[in-house]
Amino acid sequence: MARPELVGRLSGPARVTLVSAPPGSGKTVLLRSWISQTGLEECAAWVAAWRDERDPQGFWLSVLDALRRTRPGVALVRALTAAPDLDGWAITQRLLTDLASLEEQVWLVIDDVHELAPDTLRQLELLITRAPRRLRFVLAARDDVRLGLHRLRLEGDLAEVRAGDLRFSLTETEELLAGAGVELPKSAVAVLHERTEGWAAGLRLAALAASGHPDPVRFAAEFSGTERTVAEYLMAEVLNRQPDPVRWLLLRTSILERVNGELADLLAGGEGGERVLQDLEQANAFVMSLDTARSEFRYHQMFAGLLQGELRRATPGEVPDLHRAAAGWLAGHGYPAEAVRQAQAARDWSLAARLLVEHWSGLYLDGRAGAVHELLAGFPTGLLTANAGLAAVAAGDELARGSLEAAERLLRLAERGTETVPVPQRGQLELLSGVVGLLAARQRGNPPAEAEAAQRLQAMAEALGTAQPYLREDLRALALISLGYAQGWTGHHDQAEYLAEGIALARRIGRAYLEFTGLAHQAAIEASRSLARAAEFSRQAIELADRHGWSDESAAGMACMILGAVLAWQGKPGEAEPWVQRAELIVSAEADPAAGLGVRYARGFVELVRGQDGDALTALRDAERLAGFLAAPHLLAPRARALLLLALVRLGEIQRAEETLADLEEREREHGEVRVATAELRLAQDDPHGATVALAPVLDGSARVNPARVFLTLAFTLEAAAQDALGDPDAAGRALERALDLAEPDTALSAFVLHPIPALLERHARSGTTHAALIGEIRGLLAGRAPAPVPERSPAPLQPLSDSELRVLRYLPTNLTAPEIAGELHVSVNTVKTHMRNLYAKLATHRRAETVTRARDLGLLAPHALRS
Repeated sequence: MARPELVGRLSGPARVTLVSAPPGSGKTVLLRSWISQTGLEECAAWVAAWRDERDPQGFWLSVLDALRRTRPGVALVRALTAAPDLDGWAITQRLLTDLASLEEQVWLVIDDVHELAPDTLRQLELLITRAPRRLRFVLAARDDVRLGLHRLRLEGDLAEVRAGDLRFSLTETEELLAGAGVELPKSAVAVLHERTEGWAAGLRLAALAASGHPDPVRFAAEFSGTERTVAEYLMAEVLNRQPDPVRWLLLRTSILERVNGELADLLAGGEGGERVLQDLEQANAFVMSLDTARSEFRYHQMFAGLLQGELRRATPGEVPDLHRAAAGWLAGHGYPAEAVRQAQAARDWSLAARLLVEHWSGLYLDGRAGAVHELLAGFPTGLLTANAGLAAVAAGDELARGSLEAAERLLRLAERGTETVPVPQRGQLELLSGVVGLLAARQRGNPPAEAEAAQRLQAMAEALGTAQPYLREDLRALALISLGYAQGWTGHHDQAEYLAEGIALARRIGRAYLEFTGLAHQAAIEASRSLARAAEFSRQAIELADRHGWSDESAAGMACMILGAVLAWQGKPGEAEPWVQRAELIVSAEADPAAGLGVRYARGFVELVRGQDGDALTALRDAERLAGFLAAPHLLAPRARALLLLALVRLGEIQRAEETLADLEEREREHGEVRVATAELRLAQDDPHGATVALAPVLDGSARVNPARVFLTLAFTLEAAAQDALGDPDAAGRALERALDLAEPDTALSAFVLHPIPALLERHARSGTTHAALIGEIRGLLAGRAPAPVPERSPAPLQPLSDSELRVLRYLPTNLTAPEIAGELHVSVNTVKTHMRNLYAKLATHRRAETVTRARDLGLLAPHALRS
């Protein structure tokens, strides 16, 4: 295979090139390809390192023979022959003397340098350091040979090609298999590439074996280090070359995903495990370090498969005990998920269950819901409901996956089984059930129940005292964040300061996931007080989510929703759109109706601000529907209802707006936001006096509104319009000045877009207002908001759709959620959401329904039956 980027590196300016990689990585093939492609056959002296250390002179004579063939004009090469009194040092000195007159460039290629004896290596180092620059060296070895390469590296005279450079890419793997006549689907090729980690010999052996296999796809799925040809190769080239103590250590630690010196010593029953692992890694013996300190390692997948097979063959009765010993060490050293997997491998279900229940809170607080789900899948069917602790863990897993009903059923099962749990573990189960119950209350949109659960959790944390200080602090941070969030949504904003305390504690104890969720919650609460602070907290939460891989968490969707809403409130629907769209892709309304309500509310507001009143009405009706699923009244519900009334008025459906208002209960009509919408309705009915009556409790503060700046600004704007219509310009001016006072700090301009009053603003600008600049900004915003013509539909998508995107597209007209579509296609939810984002971008749409309509117009989906 050509590997042009590596060929270019070999021909670079460095005087010495080292190609260092495990056996079977294609070093020799690369070097011969380089010589062939660059036409260096006439000036490249190729030498295979002499394997018999008892005859080092033989290596130097082979070097001389190679140079003689390449440069016959060098006198030493012609004259020198083997002699009893001639050693490597003498040959090296003679070479240096005669090579000083070398006029043309020569490449000396030495393969298998790791086979050289120590004295010969030192002689080679002398030659490399003192040879003229016209002599270039290319060295191929299985490990980093000791040739003083560090000096060359510092001087910029060393080029290095490592195992990672020689690893085949997925495209190269496809080419290799195709060249061997093996036809496999892309998914099977990807499996082979992942299993072999791009190892050239492994891929070549796989291609040879698959070409004669009756079912190549099944062969690819089952291919491992135990396959006969691979096992023979690895045994001969790697394992059998190791001393017995090293082989023993490799076999007994092969059960681990990662290994360090202490754990290796425990399982192998010896000492010096870390040094052995470091030596193996340096020797490229299919052992790779995982950290810069070279203290943790893993084995190549193919090599690990061979070792595990040999371990089962050699000592099958000891394998379960090894897994148990590893589980105990891992649990005690901060690797809970790995510990549970080891207990499961030992089929010790009692130990595995106990470890998972003990460590679930830590896994949750680290944002590792995916790991918990995988661990639960490793238990036998039926055990999740038979074990109370596992039932509670499974309830938390169902919450994370969006199945509220299943979560609550499992939680009740866990609570009923508390009495069957041994007393020492009962407190742990109660704590676990308390955390899951708190999360369930949050997703049900029940702030009072969440606040009550948070207070119980706080009491549990205090009861731990100094017995478990880390768990105590974890629970305190979770309780404070939950309590502050719940109190904020029940209107107790003074107690929402618990949030800041909980976030600070999470940051101090290093719980980034708790900090991220706390910031998202604080953004939601802060939106009622300061748009700028709400936006800042949202951005901090999103940044943390993106950094740690939590971008598909519901809290990330909440942060995106708040940021989008803030930008819309500021009159920037274009900037708000991508954030609201991202929130729509993240949040599943069925799984988290409270967050879903917030997203539909934000969507409705964005559409109102940009003048798409019909789309706003659709979104706000969805929000009202979701509000009916919540366990307690939600603060967003009256706001969404108020915006729905505004949408009806702006659409000219005055009668429907009046009927909607009449259908509300008396207490609902008294909400401040609904009063503001009522004032808009009265103005549309040419009843300015009725508008002022509706607004009076809002303006005097007896009917509160949220977000205060947004709805109060709109209320005073409507008051200005009403007073002007009633013929009281002074009152109108005072109301407008107050509206500008409120809008100025956060640039909350959406009120002037929702109810434009350009004439009043122009007149007010001439009356000595303190907000002349802000009025200019509002007038500019209104001037740029003339109704845009409806764009013609483009004849095709902006970019072609992939097969995967088309498969997802066909499910969009259904009522299936993203998780359900993922289940149908046997892919992850993240994959489905990525394809949906791509569909929106390529079809220039913003929502699922719009995407379906656009796809039908383009012929990508069948026409709607009713429309046909």
